[in-house]
Amino acid sequence: MASRDDILPEITPQVLMKAYRCGIFPMAESADDPALYWIEPQHRGILPLDRIKIPRRLARTIRSEPFNIRIDTSFDAVIEGCAGEKPGRNSTWINTRIHGLYRDLFDLGHCHTVEAWQNDKLVGGLYGVALGGAFFGESMFSHVRDASKIALFYLMARLIHGGYVLLDTQFVTPHLMQFGAVEVDRDEFHQLLEKSLDHEGDFGALPSTTPPLDILKTVRENHHQFKASPEA
Repeated sequence: MASRDDILPEITPQVLMKAYRCGIFPMAESADDPALYWIEPQHRGILPLDRIKIPRRLARTIRSEPFNIRIDTSFDAVIEGCAGEKPGRNSTWINTRIHGLYRDLFDLGHCHTVEAWQNDKLVGGLYGVALGGAFFGESMFSHVRDASKIALFYLMARLIHGGYVLLDTQFVTPHLMQFGAVEVDRDEFHQLLEKSLDHEGDFGALPSTTPPLDILKTVRENHHQFKASPEA
């Protein structure tokens, strides 16, 4: 479901946060189209934080610490990386209005970045919106192999440590499925969203200097707790 914003009031950061509470998010048709569309998918992608899959090869790569992972240090560079051309994609849904709106959310502390740096160069990362106990993943990019995957893994560890209960991925892709992403219908998503908004996650709870082994341990222990639960 989508609706064009030219018949709606001006989109402000406050309007945008209300939309997220309702399970709606904006996208542009292309970088050159100034209009925004409200999107509410019939089927929604989520990544259950208690059932994260850890690919063995990626775990080995994480332990080798190929990147310096930073948090919230270069928002504009991250969103520009997400908006850049990718193999098989010449256009992007991130236009100037999207950039400005999420920059405002970032300045207000509701939007965050996870960044992969290598030799002081940003080579991958992601950004998303934090609200209550939910995190809404928006986009990611990678210029070096595994950069976006490791940024996502660090995000998941940060959300677990910070007490978040919902990671919304909007849609499910093969890239996300390898970590355990699943698709739920709109009604189930709204139930999960409502419960998550009763929590208050702390995005900054995990120290930015947390070593890779502790990142892996955080995710693994959360998965083991789910498997050990009588309700699992």
